[in-house]
Amino acid sequence: MSRSSSRRQFLKQSSAIGAAWWVSSSTRAWTQETSANETIRFACIGVDGKGASDCEDAARKGLIVALCDIDEERLNKAAARYPKAKKYIDYRKMYDEMANEIDAVTVSTPDHSHAPAAVRAMRLGKHVFCQKPLTCTVAEARLMRELAAEKKLCTQMGNQGTTSNGLREAVEIIRRGEIGAVKEIHVWTNRPIWPQGRGRPTESEPVPAHIHWDEFLGPAPERPYSTQYLPINWRGWIDFGTGALGDMACHTMNMAVMALQLFNPIAVEAEHDPAWTGEARQESFPKWSIVRYEFGPRGDFGPCKLTWYDGGKRPPEELHAPLKQMSSGSLVIGEKGSIFSDNDYHGTYALLPREKFEDFKRPEIVQSPGHFTEFAMAIKEGKPELAWSNFEYAGRLTETVLMGNVALRAGKRIEWDGPNLKVTNAPDAQPYVSRTYRKGFEVFES
Repeated sequence: MSRSSSRRQFLKQSSAIGAAWWVSSSTRAWTQETSANETIRFACIGVDGKGASDCEDAARKGLIVALCDIDEERLNKAAARYPKAKKYIDYRKMYDEMANEIDAVTVSTPDHSHAPAAVRAMRLGKHVFCQKPLTCTVAEARLMRELAAEKKLCTQMGNQGTTSNGLREAVEIIRRGEIGAVKEIHVWTNRPIWPQGRGRPTESEPVPAHIHWDEFLGPAPERPYSTQYLPINWRGWIDFGTGALGDMACHTMNMAVMALQLFNPIAVEAEHDPAWTGEARQESFPKWSIVRYEFGPRGDFGPCKLTWYDGGKRPPEELHAPLKQMSSGSLVIGEKGSIFSDNDYHGTYALLPREKFEDFKRPEIVQSPGHFTEFAMAIKEGKPELAWSNFEYAGRLTETVLMGNVALRAGKRIEWDGPNLKVTNAPDAQPYVSRTYRKGFEVFES
């Protein structure tokens, strides 16, 4: 896009790809002064950790009528804060009993239960706020995007950096061509901060009385309980989590993906810890990985490459040394300059080289009223586009992110037909695009 492109052109192009991220520039104020029949009735699935703050957001924007968690200690702690809400261990029972009393759902579970819990709600016509990554697989992300559009639902993924001024400014700077054509992006993280690269636990452990293990497993194959899975180490296990990529890339890739429409890579290739072999390769993600994405031409944007690094790996020294060895960061390199952010959510950024941009004037942006507030406003006004990370966008972002895990597990370069969800050069990699489900937790209708 040329430097002379106007803001009006930018807004038009942003909405043209189907995700209306840019909302009206008029000031909108959220108010709770609404009649009783306008109150949003929320059910919250997963109520501690990140789920606790999602519950708090839901309570501020409406009324929590149901709480669901597989951990009774966590569930009871949340119930003490929201005593009018009904308690459930199994979200399926909650939907069966309370479908007519729920308007919207928050899903803050481990990754493997995101799609099963959210899709069931969406098929019931419920609006959904779902934590990142939106899903465990590429196919699930496509399904949730399509369901949201089909049923005209208001949705939002929990990558709150989308509402930061820094990210919105950086997106506009890139889109209007201030750093020139972009051909190279690097994104790195301090994750994993949990164990990875190991086989299944061999010891037998009793299930604590407050944990409902079958409901935790949900769609995953049966296996014995282990303290190596809960409360947070599930992220490193393939049956439950999505590794470092799933944990952070929906944050740290967000600015570049949004600005440059980095959807449907044409090829993805990964390298990893050489010790990641045998049973470990089937059970958990590697201790480190480097994932290389290739993108073809996309509208006004030319071909480019994005490289992801985790487990202590970093971009080449000539790129990384000037950035003070930051443990996390993203670097978007254009022909006229670069944008660097060491903030996982892109709340801050720097234009490089600094001397070239000393007199740079920050672009005007649409400031967000808040990530969850956008979601609630969308529901109130019946306008899904008011939530910037609605599933039309978040589904595409998640597909891009999780294609890295497809390549990682395939162990080879894969060529990708995104519109048709098809690996074109390696049929043995196709199963990693989706997954199988335990009976009762299916996502796709037969």
